[in-house]
Amino acid sequence: MSSGSNDSDPTRVVVTGLGVISGCGIGHDDFFQACLDGKSSLGVVQRFDVTHYPCQIASEVPDHMFDPNDFFVNPKNVRSNDRFTHFAVAAARQAVQDAGLGDTPETLQNPDRVGCMVGTAFGGVETFERETLKLAQKPERPKVSPFTIPALLGNTASGVIGIEIGCRGPNYGVTSACASGGHAIGEAMGMILDGHADVMIAGGTEATITPLCFAGFSAMKAMNTNCNDNPKAGSRPFDADRAGFVMGEGAGVVVLESLASAKARGARIYCELVGYGASCDAHHITTPAPEGRGLATAMEMALDQAGIAKTDVSYVNAHGTSTAYNDKFETMALKSVFGEHATNKDGTFVVSSTKSVTGHTLGAAGGLEAVVAAKSILHGMVPPTINLETPDPECDLDYVPNVKREMEVKAAMSTNLGFGGHNAAILFKKYQE
Repeated sequence: MSSGSNDSDPTRVVVTGLGVISGCGIGHDDFFQACLDGKSSLGVVQRFDVTHYPCQIASEVPDHMFDPNDFFVNPKNVRSNDRFTHFAVAAARQAVQDAGLGDTPETLQNPDRVGCMVGTAFGGVETFERETLKLAQKPERPKVSPFTIPALLGNTASGVIGIEIGCRGPNYGVTSACASGGHAIGEAMGMILDGHADVMIAGGTEATITPLCFAGFSAMKAMNTNCNDNPKAGSRPFDADRAGFVMGEGAGVVVLESLASAKARGARIYCELVGYGASCDAHHITTPAPEGRGLATAMEMALDQAGIAKTDVSYVNAHGTSTAYNDKFETMALKSVFGEHATNKDGTFVVSSTKSVTGHTLGAAGGLEAVVAAKSILHGMVPPTINLETPDPECDLDYVPNVKREMEVKAAMSTNLGFGGHNAAILFKKYQE
């Protein structure tokens, strides 16, 4: 597959639209500014009673910030769908509007050449829990919502985006746990490079701030239980005192477009998407492979496809979950791939985890963090890793601690890992004619 990174290559993929629903803000500008300012969105959970849960904090999208009715053409589609689909449709509509494309079946340009791939780890888990409880309470009268099955399916977000916006090109969901958003963007890139679409709406969405998800992750001892009284300090990637991740929710969506299509309609271009890597650790269902070797493979794949020098990569938006194994092994993977460029002290290579601000949005992470990478390139600003107060000797790269960094970002990589040993790496670079 050609990377499209060469000016003479007829197929190049660029980013022309961005959309975000997050506890940090609605819309990519407010979201990115919150990341730059290190403005944590973590707080005590409001969606359900967490009194008896070990972890009681998360990054929620509050109701006063987000009304799905503002983003749906058909109000029936709001009532019949889960929250994760609400987020996806909203972010997709923002991104399509931002790209200057029509955003309804009546106005979308060339709909047969517009596709959609939005990833999620859990799908409609809120629907699943609610309807299961209804069934359990009256098993002698089994009655659940007729919308139960489509609402909980992971592919429904992409399908409803297709219905609401009118895109009739390649369309399906991507599920690879917390790597879902990154994989969706990478696979969407391939659809354009292979000639199956001119435009792809791609990213990730998640709405897992629910009793079952909190209970399950708590049983795994994966979430931070030390900061219930100080939520904003709960997510602290690469810090020696990190004690587990803090959950978030939302959606991040980008519009990918062939350069020819973008130029033909005079679209604004944020950056170019030049590389994608996907690999499997084949090691353990939840623990990353030692030394991050699976992630290293995915990063090398993305770099090979892009055909750019490793020294041209200025910024990595790391998976950086604030868990002991992830942060350590991800650091090792970065060192193995970038070598002396990663460990130099001249400020030309930096890493940060915006999960310190957003929490871990699971399947949405790759979408949200792709937006961060694109805007970092455009604005020459890298968000900090907040709460990085006690350096971990095993995490010894430049993680942009606590204060944003102004610097030229020639190329930016976003990395994501998922349960099952799934790894994703996507690589963006500054757009040049």
